Amino acid sequence: FWTEFSNFASYQSRMEDRRLTYVRRFFNLAAHQTGHPNKYMDTVTVEASGLTRVYGNRAAVNDVSFTLSKGEVLGFLGPNGAGKSTTMKMLTGNLAASAGTVKICGIDIVENPKEAKALIGYLPEQPPLYRELTVSEFLALAARLHRVSGSHVKKAVQVAMERCGLTDMSKRLIENLSKGYQQRVGIAQAIIHNPMVVILDEPTIGLDPIQIRDIRALIKELGGEHSVILSTHILPEVEMICDHVQIIHKGQLVFNGSIDVLRQQRHGNKLLLGLNNPPANEELLKIPGVQTIDTLPNGLLRVRYAEGQMPTEALVQAAVSNGWGLHQINPDQTTLEEVFVQLTFQEAEA
Repeated sequence: FWTEFSNFASYQSRMEDRRLTYVRRFFNLAAHQTGHPNKYMDTVTVEASGLTRVYGNRAAVNDVSFTLSKGEVLGFLGPNGAGKSTTMKMLTGNLAASAGTVKICGIDIVENPKEAKALIGYLPEQPPLYRELTVSEFLALAARLHRVSGSHVKKAVQVAMERCGLTDMSKRLIENLSKGYQQRVGIAQAIIHNPMVVILDEPTIGLDPIQIRDIRALIKELGGEHSVILSTHILPEVEMICDHVQIIHKGQLVFNGSIDVLRQQRHGNKLLLGLNNPPANEELLKIPGVQTIDTLPNGLLRVRYAEGQMPTEALVQAAVSNGWGLHQINPDQTTLEEVFVQLTFQEAEA
């Protein structure tokens, strides 16, 4: 097997120069056609337009469009079954779209699949690992499969292990590694060929808190040199790592904006108010900026206030002056589920 693989790898190495020449020509053609030299090489790395995937009569993904720029970390957020993994598979060319197009650095992934996929590093939800190999053996194999030339394989493996914190694990069998380190190996194989775009599908699922922290730090570091798409259903993960966020619900995009816009969407204009001697709601509604009052099952009051106004100080002063017995006041952060409900409702109303 290894003799045949070596022969194949040697052939792949000879083809590498031809492939690079072809890609450069494609970039030059794209720049000429758009009238913007180096547009694709310097800025736009992923263009998805009208992506749709239909199973029978059901659209798992429906008309999803977005662009990704160099150095940007895009959070693809949604509950389980929302269509995240299906979208990731279409972006990487592992699943044919029923409609729509995907371009990686200007290269259509259907018309020129080899050239487009060469620019992608992909970690699916289940890492594609050969557990009977050592870390260094597996990464050398991954480098060959990604057409890294023979003279550069050793260096590529070394760099990937250093970036992913695997240097001390190089001689360990993958099957003997913890799940967190196996996930690191999965990310290392995705970046072994220094791709323009790195796509990670649920990279922290099933990890313990320390492993999650380490993987998140690694993803943030990757965003400095690559374009990264992170698929997850964990909102705090997106807030900590990503620059841009898209939320998919039942196969449709219901939110597309910056992380700051998402934070505002999550926090909303609400306060949680705890009073030992609460007055009638009418008294609270007299305070400037307060719009509505809701009494929660735990006895707290949810105070909604007008956009651009913050009645916190006025509420505290009123509580002290009137002896309402204030014991809690803090922003009411919307849960992930509530964000989805709000966005889906807005989509339906539109």
